[in-house]
Amino acid sequence: MNKKITGIRGMSDLLPDETPLWQFVEGVLRRIAAGYGYREFRVPVVERSELFKRSIGEVTDIVEKEMYTFEDRNGESLTLRPEGTAGIVRAAIENGLLHNQKQKLWYTGPMFRYEKPQKGRYRQFHQFDVEVFGYDGPDIDAELILMTARMWQELGIKDVELQLNSLGTPASRTAYRDRLVEYFAAHRDSLDDENRDRLHRNPLRLLDSKLPEMQPLIAAAPQLTDSLDTVSAEHFAGLQELLTAAGVVFSLNPRLVRGLDYYTRTVFEWVTDKLGAQGAVCAGGRYDGLVEQLGGRPTPAIGWAMGLERLIEMVKLAETPVPAGNPDVYLVAVGEAAGRQALLLAEDLRTALPQYGIEVNAGGGSFKSQFKRADKSGARLAVILGADELANEQAGLKNLRHETEQQTVAWQDLIAAIDGELTTD
Repeated sequence: MNKKITGIRGMSDLLPDETPLWQFVEGVLRRIAAGYGYREFRVPVVERSELFKRSIGEVTDIVEKEMYTFEDRNGESLTLRPEGTAGIVRAAIENGLLHNQKQKLWYTGPMFRYEKPQKGRYRQFHQFDVEVFGYDGPDIDAELILMTARMWQELGIKDVELQLNSLGTPASRTAYRDRLVEYFAAHRDSLDDENRDRLHRNPLRLLDSKLPEMQPLIAAAPQLTDSLDTVSAEHFAGLQELLTAAGVVFSLNPRLVRGLDYYTRTVFEWVTDKLGAQGAVCAGGRYDGLVEQLGGRPTPAIGWAMGLERLIEMVKLAETPVPAGNPDVYLVAVGEAAGRQALLLAEDLRTALPQYGIEVNAGGGSFKSQFKRADKSGARLAVILGADELANEQAGLKNLRHETEQQTVAWQDLIAAIDGELTTD
C-alpha cells in the first residue's frame, strides 16, 4: 500500500461545508467595496524577490524569516507574495494606471508566510485588500476606515476596537528613530538578543515586541507624536475630526508602528481580544513614498488588508446568520426513463428559475433512499418523478421542511408552482 500524502503544515483545506460561510463573507466585502466606487484588480501570486525587499524592507521579520523564496529554472529569485500592496503598486506602475490618474482598487487572494501556525493565522492565508492612489487628504483615510466599520456592521461583528497613530514623514520618522535608539541603548542590558539586533537595524520594531518583560520599557519610551512634523500633525487631526463627526469610536495608540517599512503618516488597526495573542483583524495606513520607491512618480497612497481566516473566526463568534448554500429543489426520479426525463426537466427549471438551486438525484436508488438524499441536501422542495408521473406528464411536489400534503402538478405548471412555494415558504 502506498504511503498517504498529507497536506503542508499551515496550509489548510477548505471543505464544502465551510465554503458557504466564506462565500457569504467575501460577497459582503466585494459588494461594499464596489458600493464605495472601488474596482477589482488581480495580480500574480509570484513576484520577483527584489520587489518585497525594496518595499517591505530587508530588515523586517517578513523578509528575513518568513518569505517563501526560490530560484526558477533561469536562476531568478522569485517569492510567493507575503502581502499584496507591493504587487499592486508594481502592477499599477507597469500598466500605466497612476500617471495623472486617481485609482480606487480592491483585490483578494492567498498570501504566504513561513510563520508559526495559530488560530486564524496560517502559512497560506487569504486577504481582502483595498488600495487607493492619488488622494492626499485625510478624507480618503476616513473613507477607508468608514468602509471597514460598515463591513463589521453588515457581518454582525461588534468586538473590535479601532486604534490610530501617525508615523509622520520619513524625515520626522528618522528623527524619532534617533531618539528611540538613544533611549533603548541606555537600557541595552534589559533587551534580549533579538531586540538588541533590532536596536540598530530597525528600532521601531522594538515597540511591537510582545514580550511581557519589554512592556514597562516600551511604555516609558519616547513617543513618535513628539517628533511629528506640522503637516502630518494637521493631517492626523483632520482624520480624527472626520471620524468623530461620523460617530466612529477610536483610541490613539502611540506604540502602533506596523511591521512594514513603507508606512508613513496614518496607520491604524482594528483589534480584538477574542482571537488570542494576535489581535489585529484589519490593518493599514498610508505609504506615500512607495510608488516612487518602486520606480514610479511621487504618488500619495493608502490601503488596508483584512485577514479572511481571522475575519471568518469573528463571524463565527458573532453567530451571524449565513445562507447555507443548499439547493432549493431536489428532483427524485425512480427508474431509468424517469431519470432521463428528470435531467431534461431540471434544465428547463434552471432556465426559467435561475434564482434557485436545482439538484437532480444521480446514481439511481429507491424512493426511500432518494428522499433521504433530498432531505440531507437541505433542499426545501422535492420534485418527484416515477412511472405514473411520467405516463401522465405530471410531477409530485413535496415541501421537505413543512408537514403539508404532497401536490400533483402538470409539467407545464411546475415552474409557477415551484416559484410560488419557494416565494411563500
